[in-house]
Amino acid sequence: MEPARVDVVVIGAGQAGLSAAYHLQRRGFVPARAGSEADVRTYVVLDAEAAPGGAWQHRWESLRMATVNGIHELPGFAVPAADPSASSRDVLPAYFAEYEERYALDVRRPVRVTAVARADADPRGRLVVQTDRGAWSARYVINATGTWTRPFWPRYPGQQRFRGRQLHVADYVSAEQFRGQRVVIVGAGISAVQLLDEISHVADTFWVTRSEPDWSDAAFDIPARVAAIAGVEDRVRRGLPPGSVISVTGMHWTPWARAAQERGVLVRHPMFAAIEEEGVRMPDGSFEPADVILWATGFRPALDHLSPLRLRTPAGGFRVENGRSIDEPRLFLIGYGPSQSTVGANRAGREAVRAIIADEVRDEALVA
Repeated sequence: MEPARVDVVVIGAGQAGLSAAYHLQRRGFVPARAGSEADVRTYVVLDAEAAPGGAWQHRWESLRMATVNGIHELPGFAVPAADPSASSRDVLPAYFAEYEERYALDVRRPVRVTAVARADADPRGRLVVQTDRGAWSARYVINATGTWTRPFWPRYPGQQRFRGRQLHVADYVSAEQFRGQRVVIVGAGISAVQLLDEISHVADTFWVTRSEPDWSDAAFDIPARVAAIAGVEDRVRRGLPPGSVISVTGMHWTPWARAAQERGVLVRHPMFAAIEEEGVRMPDGSFEPADVILWATGFRPALDHLSPLRLRTPAGGFRVENGRSIDEPRLFLIGYGPSQSTVGANRAGREAVRAIIADEVRDEALVA
């Protein structure tokens, strides 16, 4: 069967993907449907999730609206007022669902994209998007798959010998599952510190990181954000893995970090050297018992389906500038690198659509 033809395929219906769909509609694109007129510009949004909400529907149960980090409204529709004690995974997926309905974005789900490839050798030709529910032929692909489905698990000697429980932040539900236990928390990011504060109320915690966090008393204001984004932009332009914003700005004092410090549990230890059956062996040879190891070690971009395009550099990244692949201009990577934040994802969706419109204007001028 021939792939269904469409102008733009958007992969993913999280913050970045919905932003892109919204801006496509504002620019006159319509959802692809059977019988669409040939002269109508069309798009389709493909989402692997069974329901709206992106990664928010999988966040841990105890993450409340009062403590969630990084909420930003989708374009054109504010986040409805919510009880600060309400669970973010209840409030925000409902908001995403209402957004999809309000703007009739016609998201198709669950559809898992398996590969994106070039239709032929023509650099101005089409891209073919293969899925578990058929294929699409597109002039452009806006990839907005995020990172939540690719939790990063570091490898350490003896990891398979540990008799306790190991889990990643992606699998975390609530602190109650660790009540009365000894929990080793690994990681230097926002999630690690937030969960350290939460878990330490009901369990004995032991926090380890590869390096000492660089704590900052300065507000994470506009200049700080600009500096962070510029650092990540430079990395992705050169094809390096994006890295984290925290690696550029350092750790800022959040309410939960202060709370953990005041209770005496914000105590950083160096990364352990090995894992043993009943705990971890420290670099100085001492032993720390553990019932649980919680890996708060971040996520990696979910981009394996782009492998047929052969865009990954020897350094392990993708060369991207202003959200567009340098090596495959028909592909946009949004929610990647500097646009990983919610506000950055909104902006990246808008800019991707602007670039597509600019291409159309240029092509029309060449024909004229």
